[in-house]
Amino acid sequence: MSDLELILGGRVALVTGAASGIGRATAVAMGSAGAKVAIADVDDAGLEGTAREIQRTSAAETLVVRCDVSRDEEVAAMVSAVIERFGRLDCAHNNAGVEGESGTVGSYPNEEWARVLNVNLFGVWHCLQREVAQMIAQGAGGAIVNTSSIGGLVGLRQMPAYCASKAGILAITKVAAIDLAAHRIRVNAVCPGPIDTPMMKRFCDAAGITEDVFVGPTPIGRMAQPEEVARVVVWLLSDDASYITGHGLPVDGGYCAM
Repeated sequence: MSDLELILGGRVALVTGAASGIGRATAVAMGSAGAKVAIADVDDAGLEGTAREIQRTSAAETLVVRCDVSRDEEVAAMVSAVIERFGRLDCAHNNAGVEGESGTVGSYPNEEWARVLNVNLFGVWHCLQREVAQMIAQGAGGAIVNTSSIGGLVGLRQMPAYCASKAGILAITKVAAIDLAAHRIRVNAVCPGPIDTPMMKRFCDAAGITEDVFVGPTPIGRMAQPEEVARVVVWLLSDDASYITGHGLPVDGGYCAM
């Protein structure tokens, strides 16, 4: 994102899961697009690294908030901290998530199923509720992007909890878009494919597979960099996407077209 393309100029933006990967890239891109940026995660060291990168690239005003999105009270405190610091909330990227263990449907541990859905699906739900309440109170509209996955669009082998949570995010996104249109709040989702992130590496290592399992079926023939997803998120949050809501946009190199 060029520092001349200030398509979020003057806005206050929030990113969860901002300590690394797509979340970090989005936070940096938001700063370069002119936003004041609140970054949240449970990884304190990662958040500080993201804050340093924002300062290095754009010097955007930044707020660091520790938040476990699976806990509604922490999400409420996060949004309150944003309002206390910046006075408003204009756009948000609900990105925090975990990949979960790999395993078949017949053997998947119930405890791990609950953990993944608590972070991925309930986390987005908690964030949406708190963000939307603030945006409605402000009366000036807003824009929200949720991070789903190609796993919300197609099945991924031995990832039942992850796929269920990401499909649920797409459903919530559509309902929220319908319910909130009258308030001029747009809600969309991105569905990343194989992205070069720490999460992808962790999953491949745990499953004993290589990244070629995902890259092979991808027509573009490579993994994406997190910045390629971040640019899509910033665009969806901007007025350039003013007539787009309720959409789950694959950012997948053509994976879901196969």
